[in-house]
This record gives sequence, C-alpha cells and structure tokens, in this order.
Amino acid sequence: MLDREGFRPNVGIILLNARNQVFWGKRLRTHSWQFPQGGIKHGETPEQAMFRELHEEVGLRPEHVQILARTRDWLRYEVPDHFIRKDARGHYRGQKQIWFLLRLVGRDSDMNLRATNHPEFDAWRWNDYWVPLDVVIEFKRGVYEMALTELARFLPRTTHHNRYLRAGMRDRRHDPRGEPPHGDGPAAEQTGS
Repeated sequence: MLDREGFRPNVGIILLNARNQVFWGKRLRTHSWQFPQGGIKHGETPEQAMFRELHEEVGLRPEHVQILARTRDWLRYEVPDHFIRKDARGHYRGQKQIWFLLRLVGRDSDMNLRATNHPEFDAWRWNDYWVPLDVVIEFKRGVYEMALTELARFLPRTTHHNRYLRAGMRDRRHDPRGEPPHGDGPAAEQTGS
C-alpha cells in the first residue's frame, strides 16, 4: 500500500528500559542494527501496527509496555534504487513512518525474538539513547536522528541516588558540622533529574 508519492506507511519503535536505554536489534544474518519497525496494513491504525510489529519482532504484548509519545507527523526516508526490487522501481520510493516512544514495564525476559516463524532479529542489546547511528544503514540515519530528536523531550527522568547514602554515609551537604538533616538518622534519599 503506497501513497501517491510512492511511500509505504510504516511505524518505528523506540523501546526504553528503566535507565532510558533503547532496544537495539541486530538484523537477522547481518551486521546491521536497528530499531523495530514495520509496515502498516490496510485498515490498521499506526498504534495497532506498532503493537503488532512489537509482538512480531520483539515478542512483547501491550501489557509489557507503556506508550510515552509518538511523532507528530510522518518522517520519510527514500530507499536507494539498488535496494528496491526491479518490479517496484518507478513506483516505490521509500517509507513514511510514525515513530513511537515506549517504556518497557515488563521484564527483559518477556522479550522473545522468535515469537513468530519469521524473525527479524537474531540478537539484541540495550544501548544509550543516542545510539551510534553509524551502524544503521546509511539511508535510514536521517530519519533515526529526527525521531530520536523529536521524542527526546518525552524521556522520563531517571532517579539519581545520593552517593553518600549508597556508601553508608550521612548526607553532609545540609549541615557543615556533619549532622544529618532533621538531626536524627541518615538523610532521606535525594532524587534529581
């Protein structure tokens, strides 16, 4: 199903863990890494396609994730001619994608790259949010950068634990004499952004 300009509707998925690291999948039998993505079937909404692709490629169900955001509009990339089947050349130009930012609320063990008979990935890992785009196939790098940039403002704040309390020490920042705040016992754990 192509639009008038030759772009196939598609969804992309940026899946976060609790540390705001992203799921990074290695394409089956290649050295190419990417986010889960896939086409929108006739009659599907982008959200329905996202949940279907999430299960097909990563093995997760809707109860394993929380939707944090999605891109406002379609992000497009063109596919070079040598990657397009000969019978589609002249009609097919590339993908237009709605990108979703998801938080994994399940466990890593809920993921299953063999959830269907047609796996997309043969390995996965967690990576920093700003993934090394040089391992992404060149013609997708721009759309990855656009999606990551647009959705970065929706990243949940992570908790930073007070380093003094982790070491079993009192929080001395509030009282120069070394007395804990409130005068009795260790300081309450501090959080930041």
